[in-house]
Amino acid sequence: MKVVCVIGVGLIGGSFSKDIQAHYPEVKRIGIDTNDHYLAEALKLGVIDEIGHLEDVALADLVFIAIPVDATLKILPQVLDLVADHTVVIDAGSTKASLCEAVQNHPKRRHYLSAHPIAGTEFSGPSAAIAGLFKGKTQIICEVEQTAFKLQEKALEVFHALGMRIRYMNAAAHDVHIAYVSHLSHISAFMLGKTVMEKEENERDIFDMAGSGFESTVRLAKSSPAMWAPIFKDNKTAVVAALSEYIDNLQRFKSLVEANDFEGVYAQMDQTNRIKDILNGLTHQNK
Repeated sequence: MKVVCVIGVGLIGGSFSKDIQAHYPEVKRIGIDTNDHYLAEALKLGVIDEIGHLEDVALADLVFIAIPVDATLKILPQVLDLVADHTVVIDAGSTKASLCEAVQNHPKRRHYLSAHPIAGTEFSGPSAAIAGLFKGKTQIICEVEQTAFKLQEKALEVFHALGMRIRYMNAAAHDVHIAYVSHLSHISAFMLGKTVMEKEENERDIFDMAGSGFESTVRLAKSSPAMWAPIFKDNKTAVVAALSEYIDNLQRFKSLVEANDFEGVYAQMDQTNRIKDILNGLTHQNK
């Protein structure tokens, strides 16, 4: 590779660009973003080598799109219009079905690899970019059969260089699963934070009384609404279904407390404790 274009130089795009520099030091990294402040910051921090424009994707061997899903839906067809025959276009969006559908009949559909790296933090912007963010993380790839084989190989070489684990999945199934394990977590954090802030007028009390459990639970509430609101919109059906089941569980738990059925409360928590074994198993699997 000689040129990589990164569209969106925030946390995910910036981290990808840092890792490209670490593993492919000869590659020129061109940053493209609608936020001029982000571009200037990314250039100053060395997250990118130069600032570019959308037309520069014609020069790229690889294009990595890491912007909100609503913006990706608009820009992905434009990128495909411009890319060369040897270019692979990868996105990092948290929803996949709508993106795959949007370019299903595009003449250059085979240049696009639909991907979702299961990595990130609650922070945003080029200063949040982390070298090695993707090491040991899972890269979900959807509709891989729609991507030209040689371009698949190019993308997989990069993913393996970054230390990622590869998992293939149907786009619609991906969106349903991710609604439960990611989107619901963010909604819960946002609404827990909102509930506490509305109850506690004196913000000092929140900080004085909040322990590590509360802080870790609401950590995701610091995530960018500009990124997450479009995700919830795009994955509305799966998000609503996940929320309905979550609310049902909260209502049942509330009913047990109201009925003084604390044996039932204990049983609910004890049953859920099994998640420790599941998560520990995943941790060992990812090492």
